Amino acid sequence: MKTIPLPAEMFVLHRQRLTSRLPAGALAILNSNDVLPTNADGTMGFHQNADLFHLSGINQEESVLLLFPTAFDDKQREILFLREPNEHLRIWDGYKLSRDQARERSGITQVKWLSELPSVLHRLMCEADSVWLNTNEHLSANLDVPSRDLRFIHDLRQRYPLHRFERLAPLMHPLRAVKTPGEIEVIRQACAITRDGFLRTLDVIQPGVNEAEIEAELAHEFISRKAVFAYPPIICSGENNCILHYNSNDQECRDGELVLMDVAAGYGQYMSDLTRTVPVSGRFTARQRDVYRAVLRTFRATAQAMRPGIYLQELRRLSQELIEAELIELGLLSKEEVAAQDPEAPLFKKYYMHGVAHHLGLDVHDVGLNSQPLQPGNILTCEPAIYIAEEKFGIRLENDILVTEGDPIDLMADIPIEPEEIERLMRGGG
Repeated sequence: MKTIPLPAEMFVLHRQRLTSRLPAGALAILNSNDVLPTNADGTMGFHQNADLFHLSGINQEESVLLLFPTAFDDKQREILFLREPNEHLRIWDGYKLSRDQARERSGITQVKWLSELPSVLHRLMCEADSVWLNTNEHLSANLDVPSRDLRFIHDLRQRYPLHRFERLAPLMHPLRAVKTPGEIEVIRQACAITRDGFLRTLDVIQPGVNEAEIEAELAHEFISRKAVFAYPPIICSGENNCILHYNSNDQECRDGELVLMDVAAGYGQYMSDLTRTVPVSGRFTARQRDVYRAVLRTFRATAQAMRPGIYLQELRRLSQELIEAELIELGLLSKEEVAAQDPEAPLFKKYYMHGVAHHLGLDVHDVGLNSQPLQPGNILTCEPAIYIAEEKFGIRLENDILVTEGDPIDLMADIPIEPEEIERLMRGGG
């Protein structure tokens, strides 16, 4: 992901929020993500460990951050270790951060080369009462590939078996879930880029256009703004509307169909998440409009419920109840069927089988604790849907919502969502 200059004060604040929660004698250690291989001598693009970036603003491989807020030597309370630049690296991989650049970007005074890590780490390990280590504890994490963090933990425990090791994730997750003002501003920028990408697609969507051409328009808008796709884009027309994680993006869009676009920008390491469903011909059929309106009503009611004190599972249950009522109005379910249904296998799941919200931030499915109620500073998606496979179309709508002390703030309120406005824009109404 392209590096966007963000103020060092943002990361200073993030470190202060964490270190204020660490007990005396605690040493926290965070590692960069790996550069993962593909085939032959190929590698995937580097994506930084979100926790390390949250605390340092450093977007470079092989970086290590040590935080020891009660260290005897005040110069050892924050130390950033970097891969040392050299001429070979410069020629083959480009410039790496100098120590001065890293200081400016992170606000960390003590910046050392990675070769110094073993000796410094040993001294601090001998002083520390507890060692706080990082792992990926997201509820849906795939842990098949051992990460750099896991390898580091294994090595450290072998070398220092009598130390007391603690989990950093229970501290980091609630901190990252509550966004600071700087983070909210960067996510707003990602949402603005997403808006412009979506508006661009409305000029090209018509019968005969390929899903790949729509993706190309979005790529042009995002990349020219130094943004990236926040996740693999989902651009599905016709009956593919009903495939939740469709990503072939290679079919022709036909007259009378809908095209569902679940696609958004990531900017400065922070993500947005948008879904819109629009008519290929520029006008919804009566049936499509009825279903669209049902989803939109559910979206608005659920978004308004995103307030401090409510739990994610309560939001999910609310959206399910609303969708169930809409399905009855649409003639897809009957009141009698619903009354007689098995509570463990509700009938609405045929048409609405996923959740309605997830945390958003440095990751699209950002960390956050389902066991805790929402609080001001949380940013969540709101994404209800109805999929009607037998009618060969589905509709999902999604915006990003900021939880505040007062009313929720829709960070994508300026992205068209009313069906009449979408039709007007697709007809060239400006």
